[in-house]
Amino acid sequence: MQTALEFYQLSSVGDREINQDCMAHRVCADYAVFVVADGLGGHQAGEKASRYFCKGLIEQAQPYQGRIIQQPEQGVREWIAAAVNRMRELFDGDSFASDAHTTCAILYLDDKRIITAHCGDSRIYRLNPSQVLWRTKDHSFTQRLFDEGEISEWEMGIHPEQNKLTRSINVLSTPSVDIRVFPAMRSGETFILCSDGFWECIKEQEFLQLSQPASGKDELKKMAQMTILRAQGKSDNCTVQWVRKR
Repeated sequence: MQTALEFYQLSSVGDREINQDCMAHRVCADYAVFVVADGLGGHQAGEKASRYFCKGLIEQAQPYQGRIIQQPEQGVREWIAAAVNRMRELFDGDSFASDAHTTCAILYLDDKRIITAHCGDSRIYRLNPSQVLWRTKDHSFTQRLFDEGEISEWEMGIHPEQNKLTRSINVLSTPSVDIRVFPAMRSGETFILCSDGFWECIKEQEFLQLSQPASGKDELKKMAQMTILRAQGKSDNCTVQWVRKR
């Protein structure tokens, strides 16, 4: 996977005082994993939740890889549960652990399959140069409004209750994630993993700027700067990973 993939990532505090987003990746000879997490909770609880979850997920990637190959969906579910167990250990009796929540967007790649997993409103987009093929469906109040035809895709990002989630990861409960398995990634395809601070002020068709053959680090940086400026001083933390198969 190392020679087949090109990837970039960035994270900005935006207009907030603390960055509660976290991102991580592991690219090996036979597989790669990328993750974005957006923490929720005061007293640094959200910041710790996203960081501990990412740490746990990357630490547990190698032990669960064989299981993922044998039974992809169940293997990923067990891997995420192990990451949450590690997250619980890292909190180590912290009195604010019960208030610590995080979203997650996970992309696993090997030579035979793509696996996506997500919880909350951190997203994964799959693109080719001509179209947005799909995105993950948020676990949020605004996603329900969109599904019911009450608001548009653009209005999801600017809705006053945009940050109202229906699902998140917490150490006190079994993680509930949506997992999808696909055939291997095709040459020229692009995946975007991002927190809501990145996608909320970007129109869906604008994502295509990131999927053109010549696009890369510069375009990603410009897009992040654009979404922060569009928030007009109210930008959330902004985190994004860009992954392409050569």
